[in-house]
Amino acid sequence: MSCKRGKASPSNHVKLQLFADSGGYCQNPNCNKNLFITVGESDFHIAEMAHIFSASDGGPRSDSKLTKEARGEFENLILLCPNCHTSIDKADTEYPDSLIKTWKKEHSNKINEIFNIKLCNDREEVWKLINPLMLENKFVFETYGPMTDERFNPESEMPKEWNRNIHKTILPNNRKILNIIDKNYSLLDKNEKNIFAKFKTHVKDFEAKHINKEDSNGTMFPIEMNNIFL
Repeated sequence: MSCKRGKASPSNHVKLQLFADSGGYCQNPNCNKNLFITVGESDFHIAEMAHIFSASDGGPRSDSKLTKEARGEFENLILLCPNCHTSIDKADTEYPDSLIKTWKKEHSNKINEIFNIKLCNDREEVWKLINPLMLENKFVFETYGPMTDERFNPESEMPKEWNRNIHKTILPNNRKILNIIDKNYSLLDKNEKNIFAKFKTHVKDFEAKHINKEDSNGTMFPIEMNNIFL
């Protein structure tokens, strides 16, 4: 998700916000194309960050009153596939800012519904929502992750499977877990809030490595998360 627009370029934090908000799909409701593609042994994304109000004066839907910094903020960006990005900028009169903002809002609401992001009645209900996601992540890590015996085999296909499952399972599951707990944050006790803060940091670091391609491995998964809400 590159964007070289000087001060109007989004920060890495904003890029991760966009990924989370999109759920990995084009935010045009008439498209909804999966932005993560597997071709043969290659895994990559085709996501493009589109400015709602142009990054430069005179561009599509430009607003000269917006500062350069404001043009690179989350509120002024939407994640699209290449075709939809081209369409909204080439035919900008057909795609006013009000329509694109509606796309983004409705897509976010739809993702929350799909991910079952809701206010729960009690801690047990929250646990029932997040437990299957955490078990799935654990299974993927133990089966394909970097700590399996396959790491000693230079011809193993496991690293490729690990990378594929990161994008298809772990990244979206992490965001689902974050959003569910954020929605029900008031049900956490004091110690759990500290554990959740560590998990948030882990998720951001993990996304930075596997979405923004940053070199640092970041923080490890806090094992205490396995007992949160229990």
